Amino acid sequence: MLAAVTFIPIVLAIVRLSQIKSWVWPSVLLALGNAVFVVAGNTFPSPTLTGIRWAFLAAFFGLTATGLFSYLRNSRSVAQAELYTAVNIYLLLGLLWAAIYLAIDAFSPGSIQIGSHSADRQTELLYFSLITLSTVGYGDIVPLSGTARILTALEGVTGVLYIATTVAVLVGRFRNESWE
Repeated sequence: MLAAVTFIPIVLAIVRLSQIKSWVWPSVLLALGNAVFVVAGNTFPSPTLTGIRWAFLAAFFGLTATGLFSYLRNSRSVAQAELYTAVNIYLLLGLLWAAIYLAIDAFSPGSIQIGSHSADRQTELLYFSLITLSTVGYGDIVPLSGTARILTALEGVTGVLYIATTVAVLVGRFRNESWE
C-alpha cells in the first residue's frame, strides 16, 4: 500500500511533466542524482550519503510539485486531468516533506521522536508528513530540534495555503468557463 501511495503520484507527475518540456530535464537530473546516492549509500553505508539521498529526493519532489502547480495554474479549463493533478500535487507535497524529515533524521538523529511504533522510520515519517500537511497533528510523533519544529510548522502552513490557492485557481477557472 505504501509503495502505491508513493509510486503512483511520481509516475503520474512524470507523465504530466513530460508534456511540459522545460520541466523535464531538471526533474530527470534530480532523479538521477538521487539514484547515484542510493547506490552510493547502499555500497558505503553512511548517514551523510543517506541524508544527501533524501535531500535530492526532496528537491525532486519540490521541483515536480512546482512544475505541476505551474501547469495547473496555466490550464484553461477544469477537467478530470486538472483535478487529478491537484490531488497529485498534494500527495507530492506530503512526499516532499517526508523526504525532508528523513534527511533531517539522517543528518541529526533524534530530531524527531517517534513513539513506540514497530513500523520503520520511513513509513512513520511519511505518516507524520501527511498528518502535518493536513494540519490534523495527532501528536504521536514529535519534532524535538528547532529545525524540525520550524519545518513542521512550515509544512502545516504549506498544506493550508496549497488548499486555499488550489481552490481559488480551480474555482476561478470554473467561473471563467461558465461565463464563456
